[in-house]
Amino acid sequence: MALVLSAPKAHTAAVHRPESAPRPAPGSPDVVVIVLDDLGFAQLGCYGSDMATPHMDRLASGGLRFNRFHVTAMCSPTRASLLTGRNHHAVGMGFLVDLPIAYPGYTARLPKSAAPLPRVLRDAGYSTLAVGKWHLTPRWERTASGPFDRWPLGYGFERYYGFLQGDTNHWAPHLVRDNHYAEPPAGPDEGYHLSEDLADSAIRMILDQHQATPDKPFFLYFPLGAMHAPHHVAPSWTERYRGRFDQGWERWREETFARQAAAGVVPSGTTLSERPPWIPDWRELPADQRRLFSRMQEVYAGFLSHTDAQIGRLLDFLERIGRLDNTLVLLLSDNGASAEGGQLGTPNEHRFTARSGDTVEANLAAYDDWGGPATYPHYAWGWAWAGNTPLRLWKRYTWLGGTRAPLIAHWPRRIHEQGALRGQFAHAVDLMPTILDACGVARPGQVDGVEQEPFDGRSLLDVFDDPEAPAPRGTQYFEMLGSRSIVHDGWKATTDHVSYGVTDEERLLPGSRDFAADRWSLFRFAEDFSEAHDLADEHPEVVRELAARWDAEAAANQVLPLDDRMQERLSAMIGPAWPLPDRGVYLPGGSPVHDEALPLLFGGFTLTADAEVPTAGARGVLCALGDLTGGFVLYADDAGRLTFACSRAGDLDRVAAPEPLAPGRQSVGVRFDAATGTYALLVDEKEVAGCALGGPFPFTFQHGGTGLCVGRDRGLPVEDGYRPPYPWTGVLHQVVIETPHGRRAARRALKDEIEAAIHAD
Repeated sequence: MALVLSAPKAHTAAVHRPESAPRPAPGSPDVVVIVLDDLGFAQLGCYGSDMATPHMDRLASGGLRFNRFHVTAMCSPTRASLLTGRNHHAVGMGFLVDLPIAYPGYTARLPKSAAPLPRVLRDAGYSTLAVGKWHLTPRWERTASGPFDRWPLGYGFERYYGFLQGDTNHWAPHLVRDNHYAEPPAGPDEGYHLSEDLADSAIRMILDQHQATPDKPFFLYFPLGAMHAPHHVAPSWTERYRGRFDQGWERWREETFARQAAAGVVPSGTTLSERPPWIPDWRELPADQRRLFSRMQEVYAGFLSHTDAQIGRLLDFLERIGRLDNTLVLLLSDNGASAEGGQLGTPNEHRFTARSGDTVEANLAAYDDWGGPATYPHYAWGWAWAGNTPLRLWKRYTWLGGTRAPLIAHWPRRIHEQGALRGQFAHAVDLMPTILDACGVARPGQVDGVEQEPFDGRSLLDVFDDPEAPAPRGTQYFEMLGSRSIVHDGWKATTDHVSYGVTDEERLLPGSRDFAADRWSLFRFAEDFSEAHDLADEHPEVVRELAARWDAEAAANQVLPLDDRMQERLSAMIGPAWPLPDRGVYLPGGSPVHDEALPLLFGGFTLTADAEVPTAGARGVLCALGDLTGGFVLYADDAGRLTFACSRAGDLDRVAAPEPLAPGRQSVGVRFDAATGTYALLVDEKEVAGCALGGPFPFTFQHGGTGLCVGRDRGLPVEDGYRPPYPWTGVLHQVVIETPHGRRAARRALKDEIEAAIHAD
């Protein structure tokens, strides 16, 4: 009997998604948040500048510009507000992550009750990508050992590439990929630049996501290292501005203000205040100083245009893959322009924290190299004053020059009044609510079982749609390093407190250094765009009311205790979970050892390498930390002579042995005696050469962090006697660093602690 098989019935297979996989609503936009660093209110073309920023101007012409958008006046706090929708003190970010303190408003640790934006969007089904500057991981948690819960992936990003600290060298950066340190894809001699690398990485991440899941929306957080110092850019970008700023900062400010007024960026009737006495009169400067200061702005302008070009590459890519039309792009600065270059500017910003002074003569000597790999430059503060036109003061102050920043919103599918201005008061805390609103994602009630705090911010989508929509709030407090202000009921009150940490400000700025003596100035917030007309004497009752309201807001947001010099706070500084060693042993073959994991060197140290020198002799780096702008290296030169070089922010101490190293296994190294201020070069514990310390030994070699390389170097050299990687050609068994005082070393001066953190932001 034949067996007859029936044909299978035709059917349509059902596709079942995992129940746990969230999916955003159809049509949900992609989101790109671009954060520029230390960019002033007046430094983009679409805000009145004559510096070329065509791609950012393109965003403005196709979207909205806000001219009353506000931030916290410093980096880490603004980023915390942006990514949580809460006031910065309320989430533990009252100051910088570099100085975490055991007071609720200053721990540098976002609470579990304020789940950050990437975590919320990831839970809602978005891809979450971050590329660039992070600066939200507390000091002591940035080594290769973590902990990683406050690195970008720990806060909800699925991919990350960038740098963890406040700044880095754009020619040879200290980079992280996801949860590990990584080397740049090319070296400074190969034309590498960080901004280009970041744009490449952002494009690659989006492309990978798009090709794998083309219907899945993404959130890209793109905080560039620019425009923070060091102002690094290739000469070809700088040369296009040659001579452009020879008229000086006063004239440039006047011309910028005229463009702002013509474009409506500043309202009709705005007053341009006069030059304050601490800004030099350009006309009275000697010709060589005018030439020098012009060059600083030429380099800054080239750096800005180069940055704009990288943003343009990202936008062009989004357009090419058809996603720009439904992408909400928000572009902002984290604070006003930076005056941390002081009155003269500097070719190496590490000189501030190395307690080395700058001079016009030394700055002129760096004129031709300004912006190149041999420098770590910051412009003179006259350009910061001009860059915030028409506002008062700059970064770190709660005058409008510190807290009012550009904000551009671009979303072709939603924003129809292209090129318009919006004058509603807005703040960084409004950005997370705006993004969630745009994405159709509600603020979660709980995350990981933890009840979530309400937002301090409000969505700006109504403002996108309607130029007459009410502002999201009428009251907002500000505080940074003791500088305080408050906006309430159409008024703004601001104290004259001068903060601590920038030497020229301490020396030259008028104002109060005592909280009890601080004077509140009073301004009509809506009418007085530039804080030009102080009405405090006419309305003392309003001043008293606003001061009391500031006190109430401060109490509610964990601002207290106030201490601009940080004495009380530093006594409560949160130290490392694993205390720094008195003696560290380091082997070749690993990644650079983060400087925050090394013994403290400034009190003196002995560094020895257990090495074998072959019969034919050896050369190469035994260990190195940092580079020519700040760092040290122990190496044998091409002739086999043991050499130690230490760059104290560009001032070089160097000692070399008179004879080549003999063949065989031996202990070689250097001893730094802080008490006598001397170096001794050692071979088998015997001194073979010595020299005197040429100036104060640095506590911090690199603002942006660095790592100890063993058996080789990376990036830029410490001195010109070798070129990285210059690996050791013999056998290297280990390097040992011992400190005589270790954890018992005298605490560094508070002034230096604060300056190191401020200049790294």
